[in-house]
Amino acid sequence: MYINYFREDKVRPQVVAYARGDVNGDKITDIVYLVGTKTPDSPFVQNITLIIKDGMTGRIAAIVLKENAGYDPTLFLGDFTGDGVKDILISIVTGGSGATMYHYIYSYVDNNSKLIFDFEVYNEEYKYLVAYKDNYKVQVVSEKNNKEYIIDISQRDKDYLNEIYDENGQLKEPLEGFVNPLSGLYPVDFDYNGVYQLLAYQKVAGRFNADALGFILNTLQWQNNNFELENQNIAIIGAGK
Repeated sequence: MYINYFREDKVRPQVVAYARGDVNGDKITDIVYLVGTKTPDSPFVQNITLIIKDGMTGRIAAIVLKENAGYDPTLFLGDFTGDGVKDILISIVTGGSGATMYHYIYSYVDNNSKLIFDFEVYNEEYKYLVAYKDNYKVQVVSEKNNKEYIIDISQRDKDYLNEIYDENGQLKEPLEGFVNPLSGLYPVDFDYNGVYQLLAYQKVAGRFNADALGFILNTLQWQNNNFELENQNIAIIGAGK
C-alpha cells in the first residue's frame, strides 16, 4: 500500500537520512531512508520513521520506531547476521547529559521486518557495579559475565582525590559510581569477511556524569539468533604528565 509521507501539513516530514542496498535479499538495490519532522530553528527531529522502498516493485514499507525523536539520525546498511543480506542500523542521539543514544537494527529479508537489536534490551541486559576502593582504586564489575576490572585513579587531580580519600589513601566514606546506558554502537568487520560485529560503548562515571573514569567496550557477534558478548574491555582515560 502506498502511503503519502510527504503530504502538505503544518509540518512537512523530511528525509533526514538515506542509504541504498539490497535489504530484502532479492539481489536488487533497495532505497532505505529515515523521515521525520524537524523543529523550526533547531536540529531536533521528531516522528522519525524508517521507510524502505523495494527496488524491484517500488512498494513502500514504513516502520515506526519506538523511540523516534532526537538529533542527527543516521543509517548504516551492513550484514550483521552472516546471511549475505544487508541489515539496517539506525542511530539517534538523545541529546541527554550522558551522551546516550538510541540504536536499532532491523533485518528485512523477504520483505519481513524483524528487530534484531534494541538498545533498551541491551541496557537491561548489561548491568555494572562501580565502587571506589582504598588506595585510589575503582572497582568495576560486569554482572553479565561476572568480570572484574580495577581502574587506578592515583594520577587524578589532588583536590579531587583529597575529597574522597584521607592522607593514607583510605576512603573517607563508601562511594559508588555508575555506568551510563549505551552511548555508541559501531559496526566493525574485525574478521574482514564482510560480516559486521558490533562495538558498544558505555561510559564509566564516578561521582557525576562529567567525572569520566573510562569506557566499557563490548564486542557483540551474531550467534544463536542473537547478538552475544564476544569480548569485553575497559578503556581508561589517560592522565597528563
